[in-house]
Amino acid sequence: MRQTIRTEDLQHDLRLLIEDLSDSADLDAESAGERVHTVNDLAKQFHVSTKTISRWREAGLVSRKFLFGKRKRVGFLHSSVERFIAANRDKVRRGERFSQLSSDEKTEMIERARQLAEGGASLSEVTVQLAQQMNRSPETIRYTLKNFDARNQKLAIFPHHRESLTEEDKRVVAQLHAHGATIPQLCKRFKRTRSSIRRILDEVRMQQLLELPLDHIYNEDFEDLSREEEYLAEMPEASAPRKVRAPSDLPSYLAALYDVALLNREQEGHLFRKMNYLKHRAGVLRDELVASGQSNSETMDKIQSLYEDAVRVKNKIVQANLRLVVSIAKRHVASSEDFFSLISDGNMSLIRAVEKFDYSRGNKFSTYATWAIMKNFARTIPKEFRHRDRFRTSGEEVFVGHQDERLDPYTEETVQRQRQRELARILDRLDEREQKIISARFGLQRGAEPLTLKEVGAEMGVTKERVRQLEARALSKLRDAAREAKIDVELGAG
Repeated sequence: MRQTIRTEDLQHDLRLLIEDLSDSADLDAESAGERVHTVNDLAKQFHVSTKTISRWREAGLVSRKFLFGKRKRVGFLHSSVERFIAANRDKVRRGERFSQLSSDEKTEMIERARQLAEGGASLSEVTVQLAQQMNRSPETIRYTLKNFDARNQKLAIFPHHRESLTEEDKRVVAQLHAHGATIPQLCKRFKRTRSSIRRILDEVRMQQLLELPLDHIYNEDFEDLSREEEYLAEMPEASAPRKVRAPSDLPSYLAALYDVALLNREQEGHLFRKMNYLKHRAGVLRDELVASGQSNSETMDKIQSLYEDAVRVKNKIVQANLRLVVSIAKRHVASSEDFFSLISDGNMSLIRAVEKFDYSRGNKFSTYATWAIMKNFARTIPKEFRHRDRFRTSGEEVFVGHQDERLDPYTEETVQRQRQRELARILDRLDEREQKIISARFGLQRGAEPLTLKEVGAEMGVTKERVRQLEARALSKLRDAAREAKIDVELGAG
């Protein structure tokens, strides 16, 4: 489809092209065939600032690069200047009115402004009158008066004039209020009315609410508001769990993680549902608030409260599973330096897994989280430490956790470790070419995206149909190995 280019855009691009071409041509100003003006020449000729000349260039005044002696500078052919003036007489006239003021003109302007202000005229009214009387642009008048007041506060013509608050100023207002500053104190400091300060606080708060991370795993049950009390109830109590002894070689602050009871199936499902429901409700209210165009404090309070509750629930899930990170890290590295680095990385993987886990599928979170953590470890551990884990799942997990038939907390980790050893063994069944195909198809290499059959074939020098056959054979091997090990896995269509 043919695309139409705006005239202004085309003129702008052509002007830049002319300047670029002249820059590479090393044109001598004396050999141009006509007079060449510099930026300063035009500023003096039209009694304007060099900034005004720059604005004229943006408006269509064609410039070129010329050599003036040994220096290359921007220049303007006399014919280019005449064409611009003929097409922009009003613009040039306004620019001349915006020219720099002499000392006497500034003094006269300030005295006239003071007389008008003492008569009750506002800054806007003074600006309009002086622009007409002194044949100057309103911008020149306004800038001169504001600059005088800023430098001479005791002699200011408009001492109570308020500048518009910047976005940073508004954030400072909100921060001060959050740290205890009262509305009257903020009014005095920022020279604003109570209603103005409240409006600023609502504006900043609304922006903060819009930035809240409310992404969640949606469930159709969330639309049934009659079940809200059930969703938001306290976590079910568990029967007294058997205390799990922490490994003896852990520092005390990591050993303390083993004092936090593991979640049973009912508790885990309840917390994941509650966290996602809280985010869902907060998102619904936020959308309604945006659609209304109103800053309703009560609704904003509710959104903030729902989000904070969701964060508390998420933290509870994370804390109950932190020992999983420690357990996996201990099996991967020997040095303490690598170990604590892995703990830090693993904790972030755990948090992301909590946010992405779909509780409604009935899978065990520990299985899902283990693969997420191992995938991250495999990307960060040196090669000599990661032979067993060279196969990592991508965003769509290759191994989907089996239905949750959870054991008691005492044996949970023992079973999980055994499961990981079995999975590591079946992954070693693939030959080098099959490993490469599975890695490419599932995007297992660091920073890599999953490739199509055609893309993998191009890399390996075979057809996409051949890649499909090799991939099917590799997946079949993994299924057979999983069957022998009596591990329930899902590896695509059989």
